[in-house]
Amino acid sequence: MALYTIVFFIIAIASFIFAMLGLGGGMVYVPVLNWSGFDMVSVAIPLGLLLNGLNTAFVLIPFARKKMVDWKGGAVMAATALIAAPLGAMTSEHVPVQTLKVLFAIMVLAAASRIIWVAKVPEPEKKISLKQRSIIGFFAGGFAGFTGGMLGLGGGFIIAPILMAMGYKTKEAAATTAFVVTFSSFSGYLGHVSQGNTNWTLTIIVVIAVIIGSQLGGHYMTHKAKSHHVKIIYAVVLILIAVKMMYGVFA
Repeated sequence: MALYTIVFFIIAIASFIFAMLGLGGGMVYVPVLNWSGFDMVSVAIPLGLLLNGLNTAFVLIPFARKKMVDWKGGAVMAATALIAAPLGAMTSEHVPVQTLKVLFAIMVLAAASRIIWVAKVPEPEKKISLKQRSIIGFFAGGFAGFTGGMLGLGGGFIIAPILMAMGYKTKEAAATTAFVVTFSSFSGYLGHVSQGNTNWTLTIIVVIAVIIGSQLGGHYMTHKAKSHHVKIIYAVVLILIAVKMMYGVFA
């Protein structure tokens, strides 16, 4: 019970932080669950995807109310991510756990580096055209969905930087990322669940934690958060996680 309590609070805090960027939090959920003694492939990755989906789905509510979501621009990306995520989930069953951990750490470091760079760049004034966004989104959504489904991340760490590069302001990128990641995460989760068992006690506990954290994070992002500060916090958290993951693999 003590273990579940600790996991509850860590997941809730992670949900608060990652909800501000529409990223779900799988980069924290997966390693935390794995470090807590739960199997990487059968428990940590599937639950990471489920919590990703719940976090982004709940945070979509305040984002949508503030009209921050680019529904049209993110539609193609969401569709391809939805299709590719289960394929990534099924692939993870055939990849060695240590390899998954290394890939996980590399992806997290890449995401952190990108966010640090973006944090220094002024907010863009104009997005590229809808047609260009749809074309880029087609390929980006497929890659993000497959990779996220395989690693339990939902793909938000890939999608958010791409949206920012296409001219989205930080808050709009966060909101649209949440829209896309909701589809890819639930799709990837179903791909995993169809192949294994579910720990219902753990699932219920972490789901409650995500509901609380995501609602608080979404409210804070839409009303009080400063974009620059959010990016820095996000990057620091990711770097610490990646270092810990790599240490666990090679120590």
